[in-house]
Amino acid sequence: MRLRRNIGIIAHIDAGKTTLSERILVFTGRKHTAGETHNGASALDYEDIERRKGITINAAATHVQWAHSLRGEVGSINLIDTPGHVDFTAEVERSLRVLDGAVCVLDAKEGVEAQTETVWRQARRYDVPCVAFINKMDKRGADFARCCADVSRRLRVATLAVQLPIGAGDDFIGVIDLLSMQALRFEGALGQIVRREDVPAQVLQAARQARRTLVEALANLDDETAEAVLAGREPTDLHVAIRRVTVAGTAVPVLCGAALSNIGVQPVLDAVLDYLPAPEEVPQQQAVLVESGQALRLEPGGEAAALVFKTVGDDFGTLSFTRIFAGQVKQGDALVNARTGHRARIGRIFRMHADKRESVDSAIAGDIVGLVGLGDVRTGDTLSAPSRVVSLEAIAFPEPVIVMSVEAENNADTGRLAEALAARALDDPTLRVRTDPETSETLVAGMGELQLEVLRERLATMHKVVARFGAPRVAYRESVAIAGVETEGLHRKQSGGSGSYGHVKIRWSSLSPDQFDRIEFVDEVKGGAVPRQFIRHVEAGVRAAAAAGGMAGYPVGGLRAALYDGSSHDVDGKDFAFADAARLAFTALLEQAGTEILEPVMAVEARVPDEFMGPVIGDLNSRRGQVHAVDADDGISIVRAKVPLAEMFGYVGDLRGMTQGRGTFSMEPAGYEVAPAHVKQQLLQQK
Repeated sequence: MRLRRNIGIIAHIDAGKTTLSERILVFTGRKHTAGETHNGASALDYEDIERRKGITINAAATHVQWAHSLRGEVGSINLIDTPGHVDFTAEVERSLRVLDGAVCVLDAKEGVEAQTETVWRQARRYDVPCVAFINKMDKRGADFARCCADVSRRLRVATLAVQLPIGAGDDFIGVIDLLSMQALRFEGALGQIVRREDVPAQVLQAARQARRTLVEALANLDDETAEAVLAGREPTDLHVAIRRVTVAGTAVPVLCGAALSNIGVQPVLDAVLDYLPAPEEVPQQQAVLVESGQALRLEPGGEAAALVFKTVGDDFGTLSFTRIFAGQVKQGDALVNARTGHRARIGRIFRMHADKRESVDSAIAGDIVGLVGLGDVRTGDTLSAPSRVVSLEAIAFPEPVIVMSVEAENNADTGRLAEALAARALDDPTLRVRTDPETSETLVAGMGELQLEVLRERLATMHKVVARFGAPRVAYRESVAIAGVETEGLHRKQSGGSGSYGHVKIRWSSLSPDQFDRIEFVDEVKGGAVPRQFIRHVEAGVRAAAAAGGMAGYPVGGLRAALYDGSSHDVDGKDFAFADAARLAFTALLEQAGTEILEPVMAVEARVPDEFMGPVIGDLNSRRGQVHAVDADDGISIVRAKVPLAEMFGYVGDLRGMTQGRGTFSMEPAGYEVAPAHVKQQLLQQK
């Protein structure tokens, strides 16, 4: 297991992730020629829609082996190529949940971009150490030093430049390995021949200074390196020291190259083996025994435990992408799904290569495999040995920010549309499907217009259902700003014959603003005022009422509901009566306290020529945006702002018009904020 790695390739869109992944497939012998993303020939962008659009939509897994260029040790690498577009951020989230390391790719001219910051935060959330690869060094305007400074400043992490580029832009010809102090040239039709030679005289002084800078930076982070420097000795094991600080998450080694030109890819593979951790080097997974609720750490050699991080449905059933965290699983084994309590027997085990499957008999701790035959399984489910049923930490997905109505073009396909939407939502946890109780419309919510456009195409191609989508709408939410408000609900129908009775008293309070999407239910009943068998129905009533919407009809969150009292009836006490009593208590809360409207806000990054900066900032301000930074970059102004999503529809055309087609932008969800009074009034009038 020492030479096994589970890594992801993460980046902002168009930084060159899939191009790097394709070169890795070539240099590890997985394929003979590299397919280009922009030509629709990438092995890892295997779905037709990915090839047509030239972007990565699915996180694609593969398995390669790499012999270290200097030591000859052969490493076994599970690699996941993730999407860079914000609409498909769930693919990055669930991949990083099960990975042990990542290669973060940056554009040498653009540096750290909006989605770079997002994927970096996701990696940090799961304590995934990273290696950085500054790609596109052959691009005009490429600047390695500025990119390193950008990583330190915007990602708030120490950078350790282990390479130095030889030239930049059209003059980029290779890299200098600062640890061996050798120049690396990449020759042959595919750059497959790595020639090591002396550092050219014209850059020798710069290379020596860069190495001193590397050692000084490492000494500030690593005690053993610091001792050597203070004693006046040259550190002898820089690889080991860099590995220590990388695995600890205190620094990121930085390499450079140009994947499309086949320069600098092999050293990235060496760095994966040199600096990123093996499965046994990462902290053991925290789990909970389902029966007792006791917390425990999973020993890799213990009883089987695995996490399903992605499901893909097709004509042959459900393929469950699974990370084995403990023990061994074999074909035919029966595992217990912690969510359902049911046993699932493994039909087949596959090692994945994009959409191709290679059958294996078993998998052990540290493996990432595809399982089939598990029945009712969802993203985030834990599978474990029947003798010790455990539950692993689930995967947290962002809330959808955009809503569209959807209906079948042919009324006869209405039922098939519902089935297809359910299947797509099962595979993609950021797609939410519901029915509007007032209009009976089917509504689908997601992360952005591109995601819903992809959904429409998949319905047509995969499910043979042609659907009409309505205009995009914003996924507003509502919250209640209160502290210690008490309400009660009474359901009583006892006018002869069999009756129904339920009575609850609930104390309400607000959760912190970052928990706007949560309802926290607490049982504080004493003395059996509300019988135990009805407590869960009270909770269900609260959650159903909150989901049904507040004053403006949007889901309500950010509330703590403490059930502290109530009453029942020996004969007429019914579960539905207590659920309805909870609904009445919730309605009373809304009447007493009212609600605030929360609107999704986007982090917008616009890159425009300097001469258009003023109009662009003015336009963002007119959209209720708050500009918080403007950076200059060689004639380009980078404007960063927070803008309500409702004001961003159609922005791409407006920006092009303001900048003569030369401006670009990206945006990502930045949370929810309280909408101003005039927006709230408009929404209330529309209800």
